[in-house]
Parts: sequence; C-alpha cells; structure tokens
Amino acid sequence: MFETVLVANRGEIAVRVMRTLRSLGVRSVAVFTDADAGARHVAEADAAVRIESYLSVDELVRAAGASGAQGVHPGYGFLAENAGFAAACADAGLAFIGPPASAIELMGDKIRAKETVRAAGVPVVPGSSGSGLTDAELATASREIGMPVLLKPSAGGGGKGMRLVRDEAALGDEIAAARREARSSFGDDTLLVERWVDRPRHIEIQVLADGHGGVIHLGERECSLQRRHQKIVEEAPSVLLDGDTRAAMGAAAVEAARSCGYVGAGTVEFIVPGDDPASYFFMEMNTRLQVEHPVTELVTGLDLVEWQLRVACGERLPFGQDDVELTGHAIEARVCAEVARVAGDGRVDFLPSAGTVRLLREPSGPGVRVDSGLYEGSEVGTSYDPMLAKVIAHGPDRETALRRLRSALADTVILGVDTNVGFVRRLLAQGDVVSGDLDTGLVDRVAAGLVPGEVPDEVYVAAALSRQPDVPESGGWVDPFSVSNGWRLGGEPAWTARHFRVPGHEPVEVRLRDQEVLVGQDTTIQPVRRLRTGGPGAEPLETFELDGTVHTFRTADGWLARAGDTWHVQDYDPVEATLAGGALAAGADALTAPMPGTVTVVKAAVGDHVDAGQSLLVVEAMKMEHVIAAPHAGTVTELDVTPGSTVAMDQVLAVVQPDEEEPAHD
Repeated sequence: MFETVLVANRGEIAVRVMRTLRSLGVRSVAVFTDADAGARHVAEADAAVRIESYLSVDELVRAAGASGAQGVHPGYGFLAENAGFAAACADAGLAFIGPPASAIELMGDKIRAKETVRAAGVPVVPGSSGSGLTDAELATASREIGMPVLLKPSAGGGGKGMRLVRDEAALGDEIAAARREARSSFGDDTLLVERWVDRPRHIEIQVLADGHGGVIHLGERECSLQRRHQKIVEEAPSVLLDGDTRAAMGAAAVEAARSCGYVGAGTVEFIVPGDDPASYFFMEMNTRLQVEHPVTELVTGLDLVEWQLRVACGERLPFGQDDVELTGHAIEARVCAEVARVAGDGRVDFLPSAGTVRLLREPSGPGVRVDSGLYEGSEVGTSYDPMLAKVIAHGPDRETALRRLRSALADTVILGVDTNVGFVRRLLAQGDVVSGDLDTGLVDRVAAGLVPGEVPDEVYVAAALSRQPDVPESGGWVDPFSVSNGWRLGGEPAWTARHFRVPGHEPVEVRLRDQEVLVGQDTTIQPVRRLRTGGPGAEPLETFELDGTVHTFRTADGWLARAGDTWHVQDYDPVEATLAGGALAAGADALTAPMPGTVTVVKAAVGDHVDAGQSLLVVEAMKMEHVIAAPHAGTVTELDVTPGSTVAMDQVLAVVQPDEEEPAHD
C-alpha cells in the first residue's frame, strides 16, 4: 500500500477520498488555490500544497513529487479523465489511481468509444460517425438521423454542453451554444449527434478491474432524475431491471471495459427505453469514480476508493462476479448551490448561487451517510461546480430508503447560500418517483410544481420576531421605553412596522404589537406568541405560536430554514429603494442577472430594436450558461456590460424600453 497519496481535487470528493486514506493509514496531501486556502479538504489533509490551478498538470505533478507522494488520486472533474495527466504521472514515477492513459484517451473520445464497444458486441445509440464535423455536417447528420436529436461534446461528460434539439430550425443556435459550453468546460468543442430516445431511462453499471485481467461489475445505478442533463438523484439497484437484464447489461459493461484495457473503478452508461428495458444502448464510459458511487458502496459493502488504491498498487481482485451481492436499497441526493425559479413560460431555471455558509447542520441516523466538503464559514463561489455535498440513505427496501432520505433532507440546514435541498425533498415525494416510474425528462415535467410559490406568512413573522430585541431579564424594574414592544403611555400599544424582501418576491410589510401581527396586505390580525429564541447547545432557533400553530425555524444573519427549505429575508427600505432606482425604477423593462457570474456573449447594443424573446446576452456561472432575452419588443436604452464583465445577482444588465402601442381606431 502507498505511504502517501496526493488528492488532486477539492470539496466533498477530496474529503471523501481522505476518509479512506485515513482508514488505511495512508498519509494524505491536499492541493489548494488561493480561493480554497480555508477549505475543509485542506484542513482534513495531513499536508497541503498551494497551486495556481486544479487544471495545471505540471503544478500537480510537482506538488506530488515535493510532498513525497507515491500515488495521485484525481477524484472526479478537473483532470480525472485527462489522459495527459495520467501519462504525466506515469512519466514522473507516480501511480495514477485510475485507468491507464490509453483507456482514458479512447473512452474520452465518445466517437472512438462507440466504435470500439460496437466492435466488442455492445449495442450503441444510432448517431453521427467520424470526428471533427463542421456545423453544417452536424446539421446534416441531425436531419438524416431525424429529429429530435441530442448534441453532445465528444471530450467530456457531466451533462455540460449537451443540447436536446427538437426543432430543425434551432440547430444553428444550439450547435453554437453547445460548442461554447464544450470549449469552456473541456477545452475542446468537438461535437457528435445522437438519436434522442423519448422518455429514456439512464442506467449505468459500475465496473471494477485489476491489472491482471480480472473484470467484474457491481450492479447498476438508476440515474434518470436529472435537470439540464445533470443527475440530482441516483439509486441502486434500479426498479426497472430484472435479474436477467441486470446480468446482460453487466456483461456488456464488462466487455466494454475489456475492450479498452480498463483498470480500476469505472462506469459504463446506458440509455434504456422505459417500455423495453432489454433494448439498452451504450452511451459512454466514465473513466473515473462517479459522484454517485456511495449508493453502490452501501448495497455491496465495498469501499470503491479502497479498491482503487489496492488495484493501483498491483493487487488482484480477491472476489469474482458470483461473490457480488446487492443488499437492500440506497438513494443519493446531490446538494447543490442553486435556486430554482419558474420562468414566464412555466419552465424552471436552476441558477447557481453563492455566499458564505452561516449555519450548517448535516443529518445523521440509521442508514444515513453524508459526503460533504462544507463547514460553517465556507465560501461558496461561482468558480467551481455547484455541488456542495451528498446525502445518502440505505434501507432494507426502496420505500425505507426513500423515507429515510426525505427525513434526512428535512434535517439538513445550510444557511447563507441557496440550495436545492427543499426541491429535492419534494421531488422524492412526487408520485412517479415514489412508484419508480422514472425517465430523464421527469424532473423537467414536474419541476414547476415543486418550486414554492408565495413565501408563507410565518416566514415573515419569524424574520420580524428574530429582529425583535429580547426583553431584558431583570429582577427589578424595566424601563418600558427601552423595550421595543409598541408600549406607549395611556393608550393601546403602537404597531412596530418592518419591511422585508425575499429575492424573487415582492416586498412585504410586517407589523407587530404586543402579541399581535399583521402581514402584508392582509387586514386580519393574527395572535402571535414568541416561545423561545434558542435550543439545546445555543442552537439558533426561533419558535413561536401563530394563530394557534407552533412554528420553529433555524436562523442565521437574516436566513431562515425549515424542513429543508431556506429563505433569505432581507431588510427592505421602500424610500431607499425608490431613490436607488435600478431594477426597481426600471420595472419590467430591466433585465437583471439571475445569478452571480460572468457575461460571455453580448448580442445587442444601445439603440438596437429587439423582438420579444430575442437573445441579448449570455451569463455563465459554474460552467453553465443562461441566456438573457428581451422581455418584449422594444429598444435597448441601457446596456452597461461587455464580454468578460463580472456581475452580481440581480444586477441590472440592460433595459429594453417597450414599443409604444399604436392608438386604436374606430
């Protein structure tokens, strides 16, 4: 076994790899950029080396050599599937804890990968053949395959750069957008096109291979719950497969691994028609550890990182295919820094968010596992992938695992940055998810119904109460004028008014007096009684009774959490907002940044006349693009950003003055 391993990654995967290294008595070395100097993975490592970029092969190899590491674990993302990095490690005498560079290179080119596995007898999705296709050739291939089609980067995975195109007229714009995202994410804008299977399921097989010809599979994972072609919930096993289909897909995955000389842990991904599971097609092979590997670990009892290390040390697999048993059911939810917003056409946009973690409470309990890179004080920016943590639940059956995971998410508290915890918890209670009737388009179809509408009254009441000073505890006289409870001499208590705004919602006024409250425009006075302002161990709680119902929120710096949902309730000054102008003054004519990020494309200028829905700008954050379109036909009167501009959430980007309506004539 290695004495020292450098972990060439960050965040939750770096922390997770270090956990296994620690259990094996192996010294861990972290790498970090300036932005990550205080990150959790740095604190948990035995040693740490500063670098300029996680994408610098030279820096990582130098860091490994300087730290005395014998091996390098790449995690996932960054250089995990970079053949040049694997080769550079080998050249430097370092063990790359992953497959050989030749396997990474072959399977990293989706076009060559399809040709290779097809030759090994593995069924593949019909699509374009040949690499380096021009835009015109891609469009022609799409028409020959027949709409709808899926555009995919040849050089990467994770859903980045993938575009589903149903309308032939949109091919030009979609090809251009897919190339931009592929170039930004992978440094290579080569695309391929495949036939789109309507209502498909995404099922992948975990394989494990040693350097002595031993190759086995560890069953499948269902990964059909996705948004933007990126997984958010994964489970093992899949309710779709019976024993025979599982064996057949597993055998195909083993052949795919053999066809490229694979060594280590890898995943073979298949697209599967939900109405015909036996008709499965190879999509791609991920030549690394997957984000969702914990569900396989929980149902097999195997530590995949440990076996990556052992295989990289030259050990043989001591078990065969017949020794692999799947026990129970496991489901994983990805916790991402993002906010869901319903657009005017009913589509839900999942937008990256950023901030400082003010309060963190991670769940525990029977069958619950958390893989996390967070701690209180963590800075969540937009430079890296938005995934923060994973909450995983295991049980004797799927129903138990689902119930445990929903409960664990309800107990998850991350205040200071918007996350998808509440959204995923509601998704796991959705009827089709509970029954297991899944497909890759399900989340998009039901998402609008899973995004909360108006902010509940009790959220604003909690915000108002949390800003009320506690009555001084004193055995003597208390000056009534020193207590902000509305008391006044010789009359009924006065109302104390506060104005709040939750991003994405209109401002709301809350008025308190004694034990009564008025919220917003509602003229109904509700009785309110504050019960406590803290819990065991100085837990920051706000507990109160509102109109006969008790509510409890965790609080921190204007943030509130309950049952997985969070709200950032900001103080709002109507006079100051009016004087400040900006988005408020411009009203519906203003286009604001839906997320903090960088402007990558500007397609208009001041004075241009634009049509409703016309694309004006593109904002990118965490390797994701968001198109800013004109809300109505009109003239661009303000546009203060250029390509490369860094923008904050809700910053005004442009203003489109609507066309004047022609007067009606009798």
